[in-house]
Amino acid sequence: MRCTTLYCLIRISLAKSNFLLPVMALLACGVAMAQSPTYKVGRPATDAEMHPADAPVGSDGKELPAGKGTAKEGEAIYAARCAVCHGKEGAGMYPFRPLVGGIGTLNTPNPIKTMGSNAPYPTTIWDMINRAMPPFPLERNLSPDDVYSLTAFILAKNGIIKETDVMDKNSLVEVQMPNRHGFYPDPPQSVPDKDRGWLPFWNQAPGWKPAAK
Repeated sequence: MRCTTLYCLIRISLAKSNFLLPVMALLACGVAMAQSPTYKVGRPATDAEMHPADAPVGSDGKELPAGKGTAKEGEAIYAARCAVCHGKEGAGMYPFRPLVGGIGTLNTPNPIKTMGSNAPYPTTIWDMINRAMPPFPLERNLSPDDVYSLTAFILAKNGIIKETDVMDKNSLVEVQMPNRHGFYPDPPQSVPDKDRGWLPFWNQAPGWKPAAK
């Protein structure tokens, strides 16, 4: 039954106001915070600090810097700076996935994705280490030689290169990863699809057919 008396109408109006007032207050606070002054906390990041995060290395390795390293050199760096999270010899430590192993398992019911089994290019490993390791809040101060050495260490532990192989901007791109041709498209796109961005749709893969009904 609808309430049409003056008393009921007043009650309904008050109920609506009790709901709208907090919403309006929150909106007002948001506007005030957006216009609030700065408090001189912290400082702007320098170009040198921003550079690692803004310098991706592509599959062709054109952006790789000068430097070199071997798995033997990377072993000491890994033990001192990486093993605490990634485990001894790259075996992984919860919640961090292993870096070593899993080659040949990606097309099985129990795939094991590691840098060795899943990465399509060795530059993928170099780029990941260079731009993301060590993780925040630790200082990211690995030199190019350190990154080459750690990359060589991971590749050698996966049996992809020898421990004595020297990795630099020329030799690294020559390394053939086990999953080199496991991604689509192969080779990767040089320009984005029209209106579709960079990621191809799964049903664009060569030989794809709809499942039988």
